[in-house]
Amino acid sequence: MAKAAVVETNEQGTMQRVTAGPERFIEFLKETRQEMSKVHTPTRSEVQATTIVVIVAVFMFAAYFEAVDLIFGRGIDQMFLHLTKH
Repeated sequence: MAKAAVVETNEQGTMQRVTAGPERFIEFLKETRQEMSKVHTPTRSEVQATTIVVIVAVFMFAAYFEAVDLIFGRGIDQMFLHLTKH
């Protein structure tokens, strides 16, 4: 008896979800349209400015990591040379 009640409840819940599907989809599309109206497309000059900032930042990080790599590399080389002499 309990199984029958559970199965009946599950079938009703599934049917409600299936029939509510198109309404939920239409609501989703309406909300999507509302949110897309809030989107600001950047101007060409804004895109160029942010692109330049990104490129400069990439080169600065590359230079920093190269310097750190050289310093640590030379330090480790010197340490190995010192340890192998003894």
